[in-house]
Amino acid sequence: MVRIDATYDGDLRCTSTHGPSGRTLITDAPVDNHGKGESFSPTDLLATSMLTCIMTIVAIRADSRSIDVKGMNGHVEKTMAANPRRIAKLEMIIELPTDLSNEDRAWLIQEGCNCPVCVSVSENMEIDIEFH
Repeated sequence: MVRIDATYDGDLRCTSTHGPSGRTLITDAPVDNHGKGESFSPTDLLATSMLTCIMTIVAIRADSRSIDVKGMNGHVEKTMAANPRRIAKLEMIIELPTDLSNEDRAWLIQEGCNCPVCVSVSENMEIDIEFH
């Protein structure tokens, strides 16, 4: 179990501290929801979590077969919906190294798409993941 503590700092900003490492991060409400947008919003963190979780699982699985995926990169675009305000869609593109065999590539994609964040989010959220 991991403990994360959070404090509301005012002005729609929170500071969270990761118990095991002591590292902190700040979240702000986005500009379109009364905030300053000076840092990641909570929903930005969910989008970032999914992208980096997929990439981390791909790297873990690749390492188990001595496959080099260094240089893998990606991006995510988040679309919000209203009533209720929620993440409606995440669109991701993940660039895998070009020298992977078709078999390794297919296996890594399958493994990555079963990351803990992907299998934890609501089925009401549309997720579009492309691997290039």
